[in-house]
Amino acid sequence: MNTTQLAKYLPILDWGRTYGRSTLTNDMVAALIVTIMLIPQSLAYALLAGLPPEMGLYASMLPIILYAIFGTSRALAVGPVAVVSLLTVAAVSKIAEPGTSEYIAAAITLAFLSGLILFALGLFRLGFLANFLSHPVIAGFITATGIIIAASQLKNILGIDAHGHTLPDLIGSLAHNVSQMNWITAVIGVVATGFLFWVRKGLLPLLASLGIAPRIAGIVAKAGPVAAIVVTTLVVWFFDLAARGVQVVGDVPKGLPPLTMPSFSMEMWSNLIGAAVLISVIGFVESVSVGQTLAAKKRQRIDPDQELIGLGAANLGASFTGGFPVTGGFSRSVVNYDAGADTPAAGAYTAIGLAGASLFLTPLIYNLPKATLAATIIVAVLSLVDFSILKKTWLHSKADFAAVAATMSITLVMGVELGVTAGVSTSILIHLYKTSRPHMAIVGQVPETEHYRNVLRHDVLTDPAILTIRVDESLYFANSRFLEDRIYHEVSKQPKLQHVVLLCSAVNAIDMSAIESLEAINERLKAGGVTFHFSEVKGPVMDHLDATGFLEILSGEVFLSQHRAQSALRGGSLIGKRSPALARG
Repeated sequence: MNTTQLAKYLPILDWGRTYGRSTLTNDMVAALIVTIMLIPQSLAYALLAGLPPEMGLYASMLPIILYAIFGTSRALAVGPVAVVSLLTVAAVSKIAEPGTSEYIAAAITLAFLSGLILFALGLFRLGFLANFLSHPVIAGFITATGIIIAASQLKNILGIDAHGHTLPDLIGSLAHNVSQMNWITAVIGVVATGFLFWVRKGLLPLLASLGIAPRIAGIVAKAGPVAAIVVTTLVVWFFDLAARGVQVVGDVPKGLPPLTMPSFSMEMWSNLIGAAVLISVIGFVESVSVGQTLAAKKRQRIDPDQELIGLGAANLGASFTGGFPVTGGFSRSVVNYDAGADTPAAGAYTAIGLAGASLFLTPLIYNLPKATLAATIIVAVLSLVDFSILKKTWLHSKADFAAVAATMSITLVMGVELGVTAGVSTSILIHLYKTSRPHMAIVGQVPETEHYRNVLRHDVLTDPAILTIRVDESLYFANSRFLEDRIYHEVSKQPKLQHVVLLCSAVNAIDMSAIESLEAINERLKAGGVTFHFSEVKGPVMDHLDATGFLEILSGEVFLSQHRAQSALRGGSLIGKRSPALARG
């Protein structure tokens, strides 16, 4: 294997050849900014996953380095994210109590399984499987999970105990325990949340009005959570609010990530494998979407299959260093891009910065209130909530609306795993339903042209002896009978009919079930004295018709264009059957 081929699987060999001083400077600056942002995020998402806060830091070190070696996006920042953290706690809490060693072992094993799945999908070039998650379904799922995540963090904002993985359970638990609210914690949480919302909307215009450069102002605005963390931590420390019931992060062990091993218990694997598949697919779709968006801005490209390998390696790394499932995060990736990151090396430098923080800075966050971390999560996830997707899909397609509505409602009421499963299932069923009843149009000739259009939409010329039906879908087992019924129905209404032409300009494939239906149509029309023809058949479809022997029994012809078919049949002089070679255009 030469260097070029090896670089396909190790992208670091590609961008590493041109790595210079200016690139190093840009990557170091970006790494510094992202490190500052990642420290509170990592802690917050570990708590969201029901894990010790230091595991958030562990999950943000080696995974980033491994992605830098195997990943293709030059701006994607890998680590814990809100949606994957919620999926983690939903899966792991079913087999162990949060806070126990079994719970931690299960989270590590979940990262291992996710890494194996992603790596395997990448090796077998199966990235296309993620296409079964449509954008409306993803948008609906993220909106619903954003609401659940925000609701789950209200317990930390109010300083009360609450449990549940669905919106009704969370609301009921919060309402039951609201009398236990710690007012000091509530004040800290509400003020921190309000400040962070203001930072997102109001700080950037303020900095711009002060004459600060837009790029610097944008970075400062995105680093707003750091200010909230510093101030609230100092307040809690100065007034000793932990003694008055304010929940704080507490002791976070200093040191580098430990060497850990996932469980190889088949029972645990069987309990986690479904969630691992779900986390892998959701994480991959989110990561690739962000990576492609940022790559397009610099006229770069990413390889989705290699991204699977990069994300797989990152998750495997997390499982061996005390972490939990990770993927490419939207907010940190945008900050990484805006800060000027030129290569994935910026992620490696970020990992070094986080290692330094884990070694030397963890005592400083002892008094960090959990309410502040909850506020950072709430503000981050609510920015992903998009109810406009309901209106958009309703106006565009009632079927897409049904998929989105099903995903959102089931996610909110029954949980994230069932929600996304329902969304995917609904999307596939709707697709099958649509393609099983494809749009078909009877077409006629637009006067004084060689164009043929739907008789219901245009003023066209038709011949009572010729029926031309255009099928706007590939033909396969689910719609072949529908085609038969439509043709028989139209033929029965036209007693003067002599020819039926199937216009195949939109047909990209025909399977064996459809071939059998076409044979049945051909025989039935022939028995009724009607000739069956084809026009504008695409090359691959023509090859298939030829290979199956269908052209040998076809009663009519295959015409290169619909106009040729119409001219020949209207003239009453049918030319010899066109050879496949002449009709493969």
